[in-house]
Amino acid sequence: MSLDWNIDSSWSLFLDRDGVINERPINDYVLEWEKFHFRPDVLSSFAALCAKFSHVFVVTNQQCVALNKISESDLENIHSQMQKEISKTGGFITKVFAATELKNKFSKMRKPNTMMAQMAKKEFPTVDFKKSIMVGDTDSDIIFGKKLGMKTVLILTSEKTSIKPDISLNSLAELSTLL
Repeated sequence: MSLDWNIDSSWSLFLDRDGVINERPINDYVLEWEKFHFRPDVLSSFAALCAKFSHVFVVTNQQCVALNKISESDLENIHSQMQKEISKTGGFITKVFAATELKNKFSKMRKPNTMMAQMAKKEFPTVDFKKSIMVGDTDSDIIFGKKLGMKTVLILTSEKTSIKPDISLNSLAELSTLL
């Protein structure tokens, strides 16, 4: 199988964090770097994946900050360490956007709302949502991408989903191979 999406270096990649880049903790949050575990094959495939895109963004819902389980500074430190590990393998993350509001409170930042993508486009004006891919493991990730006209990729995990993506895969490594 291959994808005929005609990806070139003008495209952007949007990635969810938990369940896509790292293992999603069951009924918990990643509150310290020692609990952050990359999913299998993420580090070994990230550089090849990044080589296909002009920008790679992480868009992640992290209500653990609003719940006072972790400070915004500590969350940023986890993201900084994640970026360092990825850069050691030749990959990159252009920027991490984290929605730290509560899930049950109206928030324009939290996916499936599109504010994090709008912020990425404002800061990086060459971003074209029609030439972007959203990769996630939940319905809110896929809805986020579809609202913006992005191609959508569902990473299959134990999360229950009902929204149909453009394609479902087992890992970022599989996506890298298909592109």
